[in-house]
Amino acid sequence: MSSRAEEEIKNLRQQIRQHDHNYYVLAEPKISDLEYDHLLKQLMSLEEAHPEFASADSPTRRLGDAPISELTQVAHRLPMMSIDNTYSEAELRDYAQRTQKLLAGQPIEWVAELKIDGVAASIIYEDGVLTGALTRGDGEVGDDITHNIRTVRSLPGRLMTDRPPKTLEIRGEVYMTNDDLVKLNESRVANGEPAFKNTRNVTAGTIRLLDSRLCDQRRLRFFAHGIGYCEGFEPTDHRTFLEQIKGLGIPVTPNVFVSESIDEIVRHCSQWIESFHELDFEVDGIVIKVNSFKQRQTLGATSKSPRWVIAYKIEKYEAETRLLNITHQVGKTGTVTPVAELEPVELAGTTVSRCSLHNLEEIRRKDIRIGDWVVVEKAGKIIPHIVRVEKHRREAETIEYQFPTTCPACETPLVRDEGGVYIRCPSNRCIEQWKQRLRYFASRDCMYIEGLGEKIIDQLVNLRLVENFADLYALQIDQLTSLERMGTPSATKLVEAIKSSRDQGLARVLNGISIRHVGERTAATLAKKYRSIDALLAASEESLAQTEEVGETIAKSIFEFFQSDDGQAIVSQLRAAGVKLEAIDTPSQSASQLLSGLTFVVTGTLSQPREDIHAIIESHGGKTSASVSKKTSFVLAGEEAGSKLEKARSLGVGILNEDEFQKMIEHRS
Repeated sequence: MSSRAEEEIKNLRQQIRQHDHNYYVLAEPKISDLEYDHLLKQLMSLEEAHPEFASADSPTRRLGDAPISELTQVAHRLPMMSIDNTYSEAELRDYAQRTQKLLAGQPIEWVAELKIDGVAASIIYEDGVLTGALTRGDGEVGDDITHNIRTVRSLPGRLMTDRPPKTLEIRGEVYMTNDDLVKLNESRVANGEPAFKNTRNVTAGTIRLLDSRLCDQRRLRFFAHGIGYCEGFEPTDHRTFLEQIKGLGIPVTPNVFVSESIDEIVRHCSQWIESFHELDFEVDGIVIKVNSFKQRQTLGATSKSPRWVIAYKIEKYEAETRLLNITHQVGKTGTVTPVAELEPVELAGTTVSRCSLHNLEEIRRKDIRIGDWVVVEKAGKIIPHIVRVEKHRREAETIEYQFPTTCPACETPLVRDEGGVYIRCPSNRCIEQWKQRLRYFASRDCMYIEGLGEKIIDQLVNLRLVENFADLYALQIDQLTSLERMGTPSATKLVEAIKSSRDQGLARVLNGISIRHVGERTAATLAKKYRSIDALLAASEESLAQTEEVGETIAKSIFEFFQSDDGQAIVSQLRAAGVKLEAIDTPSQSASQLLSGLTFVVTGTLSQPREDIHAIIESHGGKTSASVSKKTSFVLAGEEAGSKLEKARSLGVGILNEDEFQKMIEHRS
């Protein structure tokens, strides 16, 4: 009988561990909460009946033990050092350049990962079983929080392997999601207790509680991002380390990005900072690390911090305010974006009264309702966003938000992207869409019609003077002087700007006419391949899909646009208006492929935008790259060229200044 009970206990523990992993790590629960609770009760009953099979790593131990008398302090086997911070891209590049010098120009693979705004902790596994956990403390000695870490369901009590390392010390962040904080505050206020202000403070207090049963109720989580003292576990780099511990069931910091180019790392940081609002946990920056553990050893550390890592942090400011209403904006491709109209609040020295709610999915995930008290955050230079709803302050009559079913501008029934999160107005006659398309058409990256601003466009459209792109080219000075605040000199200047925009060329036209999924880069690629609008009109969907950086989805969008009545009308009207619908060549390109077979890396501050220099190189048949390698032919370096210049020197790659580059083109001509 006992052997049967032992087997049943073993199976139940394994099932529950897997369900914990599915729920807390993969976010893919396979069973309901009720079914989970039933499994847990079964296990508890069997363990009570058979105490001889007690185990420190049993899922039942996660429910919390009796309170301990005090936290004890334990020395770290390897120090938990703090890391240096920077708040600017320039300082981040300076750090990369210093690191490159310390490594004598060796190629560096960089890792960028989210900086979780939680509490640092070290988790220790012995022979696969979770046996200890410490806070950072002073870096040398930390508080023993093992009793509380056992309640963190995202961490396995036993590693998911039959061959665990003898000792594995994982370092990372204990954190709480915003959604869990909302639920916790609702419960506390209902019980007459004060609400917590933010996730980091409640995490810091909870992880040091003496009563692990209370910690269990607060649903803390963990992300691993570093390695401590280990035996029988020797990864060679950070990316491999993360992959290996993820395979052991340990949750790792999500969205890790690896690149040899610090430019790509910087771009990645900028893009991610703009997407922080999509996360349900708090992030206060991005950590940049050297991937290779061997290079980390070479770099070593100062008295305070390792030299192989830096945190690119962002200043964050929060404030509570009331959501007065939700309005809607219609974009140039019909996307309807909900906008929060807020009771004005001071945030980082500015008054915030509006912020984007992005899409319906975000509103539903955060359960945002008109009348709610919300926490608004501004991070760095990024526009404000709503972090969470203070549901404990919600009034009983507050109703769930309903997205409109028709376009707020033209009342056309809205449609949802297939498999996507965006809701659109499908009408090409929508006046608000048309205004947005016209603004984009006139912008710097498209036809660059200087002086054609938002207020003028609103008047031109409202007065029905411009009903398609080509109508711009028929505008007369006397029509423009009839507009508000438009005198003859300004009208004359605008007519000249519109006239000169005719010759911008195919790439800018393709970017400007708002083909869905087609931006500046794709437009340039299409212009380079097809050379004329007629060739593009004749292209099959298969041919388009084979174009570099296009693919099936974008190809389908382009093909359908040019086969549609609206698309063909746009082309016909622009052609009749005298707009150039062929690719623009530089004078020397048609003569020969002067730079064919050569790859250039452009770096530093130059006399013209980097994109323009890339265009010159590509127009002469050369290629451009973001990173320097042995395959690079030349580095074109301006002032403050930084680490790419150093790397070029270490690899023996040719280096040119702008004058030398210009002479190269002239000589080859």
